[in-house]
Amino acid sequence: MTQQLERLRRITWWMDEGIRIPGIGIRIGLDPIIGLIPGFGDAAGAILAGSIVVEAARTGISRFTLMRMAGNIALDAAIGAVPVIGDLFDAGWKANTKNLALLERHLESPPAARQADKRFVAVVGVAVVALSVAVAAGAAFLVFWMLKQLFGR
Repeated sequence: MTQQLERLRRITWWMDEGIRIPGIGIRIGLDPIIGLIPGFGDAAGAILAGSIVVEAARTGISRFTLMRMAGNIALDAAIGAVPVIGDLFDAGWKANTKNLALLERHLESPPAARQADKRFVAVVGVAVVALSVAVAAGAAFLVFWMLKQLFGR
């Protein structure tokens, strides 16, 4: 696993931090740069980021950790697809670095990592359900209000 981990560290470094912007000291990687290519860049970045998830799956990492990793990539690709704002987001989000840290944490202490990731996925799940209920309630309120305005009842 040591060779694979070193390879993943190199990929992560190049994708998230490989280029230092002179004068301001901020480091970006190739991810926000290739993301500038419409229709291709964010997909290519997601595919490269997927190599970390594939290697993590081969180690027997928990499904909850894999879900977190996939979520990091999905968020990066989804927001990264928005012109300009997405590229700025890509420069700061660094999904590959987050996923490598999740993998390394799992390799150091699998039970602790699994428990922490279960809690994280549960919290995200509750938040998604709560947001869905709020959106549905807001939509229902809007429909009833519009009907009242149209029909005066």
